[in-house]
Amino acid sequence: MALLATACGKPGPKSYSEVKSRACFVGKKVKVTPPPASDFVATTALGGAFRVVLGANFVTVSFGSNPSNAVTLDDVYRDARAKNVGIDDVLRLQGNAVMLWHAHPSNDDLSVVQGCLR
Repeated sequence: MALLATACGKPGPKSYSEVKSRACFVGKKVKVTPPPASDFVATTALGGAFRVVLGANFVTVSFGSNPSNAVTLDDVYRDARAKNVGIDDVLRLQGNAVMLWHAHPSNDDLSVVQGCLR
């Protein structure tokens, strides 16, 4: 019965497109670049990745091929982090998108990036 309820009427996690999300930033006061070569997670993300520079802060957005693949990306970031890094403060998972911030994002910066996930 629970399986039937899950399959009927309840949408799964949202999937976003790297290409459509990147295009949303055109014309905004941000800079979009490829992810750094040193970011193994982002450079191997099956759905693509890019970095968004928002003033003093920046975020690397990596896309899983689907939401469960994004959970794997999130897990790898968590496993690879330095022990003195408060990863929960800078890592966000939304659908198939994983956002790794350089520093805790302001509400405005978070809103800009989440608003461009397409």
